[in-house]
Amino acid sequence: MTDDLLTTQRNMLALIQSGLAFTKDPFDRDRYQKLQAFLLQQMALNPRLNAAQLKTALAQDPGYVTPKVDVRAFIVKERQVLLVQDVPTQTWALPGGYADVGYSPRENVQREVREETGLAVRVRGLLHIFDTAQRPDIPQVAQFYKLVFDCEPLDGHFEPNMEVDRIGYFDLAALPPLSLNRTTPEQLATLTQLHRTQAFSSTD
Repeated sequence: MTDDLLTTQRNMLALIQSGLAFTKDPFDRDRYQKLQAFLLQQMALNPRLNAAQLKTALAQDPGYVTPKVDVRAFIVKERQVLLVQDVPTQTWALPGGYADVGYSPRENVQREVREETGLAVRVRGLLHIFDTAQRPDIPQVAQFYKLVFDCEPLDGHFEPNMEVDRIGYFDLAALPPLSLNRTTPEQLATLTQLHRTQAFSSTD
């Protein structure tokens, strides 16, 4: 299955979801639902998509479909970057996750870091925004805008929790197995360069 086909399927899924949100005609609603079911069956044939990603597609928020927002923290100590190990997959990523309604971007990343690592952090600024649609080699059903913030740890300590088994600081030359849907080596290299030049943008 080509990357172009996955992009087309993702766009079609968004159009169907938006149609379901706005249509008033019961016959159109039935057609949209049948199209959605057929499209998801076709997407399930892609061996590079997992069940969790298809579940994400089914759980799209009602209303006009827009990219989702993911917030991540870039924390460096002695030239090593902090990563967290995901409980279900045992892979590693920058601490973070979905942005919740009711919080500013700064508050969202502070909340995520506290929940996953036990650390309180000071947000120094926005480092970079990644668009997952620009990485067709890493297929995802939904499109995410990944906001990565440069953060400085203040206090706190880690305890294993439902989301994270372990945390650790790693050199870019000796990374553990990464959760590529969340964090890639290329992203870490870009962020490291921006961190060194202190190329921060202000944020709420």
